[in-house]
Amino acid sequence: MFGLVSLAVALCVHQAAAHGGVLSYSIAGSWYQGWNPYNTPTGQTSIQRPWSSYNPIQDATDPTLACNDDGTSGALQLTATVAAGSKIIAYWNNPWPHPYGPQLTYLAQCPGTTCTGVNANTLKWFKIDQAGLLSGTVYNGQWGAGMMIANNNTWTTTIPKSVPSGAYLIRFETIALHSLPAQMYPECAQLTITGGGSLAPTSAELVTFPGGYSNSDPGLTVNIYTNEAQTMTTYPIPGPPLYAGATVTVPSQTGSGSPAPVSSTTTVGTTTKPATTTTTTTKTSASPTNTAGAAQYAQCGGQGWTGPTTCVSPYKCTVSNQYYSQCL
Repeated sequence: MFGLVSLAVALCVHQAAAHGGVLSYSIAGSWYQGWNPYNTPTGQTSIQRPWSSYNPIQDATDPTLACNDDGTSGALQLTATVAAGSKIIAYWNNPWPHPYGPQLTYLAQCPGTTCTGVNANTLKWFKIDQAGLLSGTVYNGQWGAGMMIANNNTWTTTIPKSVPSGAYLIRFETIALHSLPAQMYPECAQLTITGGGSLAPTSAELVTFPGGYSNSDPGLTVNIYTNEAQTMTTYPIPGPPLYAGATVTVPSQTGSGSPAPVSSTTTVGTTTKPATTTTTTTKTSASPTNTAGAAQYAQCGGQGWTGPTTCVSPYKCTVSNQYYSQCL
């Protein structure tokens, strides 16, 4: 029995190191702990919807794509109140190892006065923030995910002032492009938005999950390690066009998604949380044949992987699952 328990703990450690998700939030100066996915759900209470695994979603038709769960709220579900125009900071686990890919944030309004008891798969989502390829090339440029890592593994989104007041789910997502199929990491939290406006999203801005992405979307099928990627300077961010009242965190390059009116542009915000070590992963191989090895926390193997399969000393290529191995 001890051996089985030890094995289970080891697997969780590898999963936590290789993957992860949003673990907590800061809203208008208040701190909200997220769900603990590997703990028992009994007694857990959070504004975040329950989720159970650090592993990525790699199928755009997966029924858990809305909130990385079955769509239901927790038994002791909480809801945070936030004024329209306020900022919400999402904290990913530190270190986050995947700097290549977009950051996206969605809202979905629930019927009635609360989202508790409302299945996330039944809702219509609209995108209020996105950052794809910010500069450089698809192969080695600066991405939204890299900016999230550089800012202490956080992403700050502003609730649009124009969004109608009411009960909402907010969905923070990062999409990792270091391997194929692309790895999607979404988590959701419950909000009550106050002091909002009257600009409802249009039908063209609304999607369901699953349904909002396709497995053939160029933004999910791009191979960042091809020769073509070394000269590509645009990237089509998956999903619908931005909500017309969106306040984007950072501007995306031209061609990085459907244009939409933007009320203002800000930089990623700083936080009052005690800082932990900031880790920025850099690509150490100029090509898949480079023998120098991958950097700490970088990918070094997995199904479909064409990059380096060794690590710089003293790190070892450690298998997490059939899709992903990482230098640890």
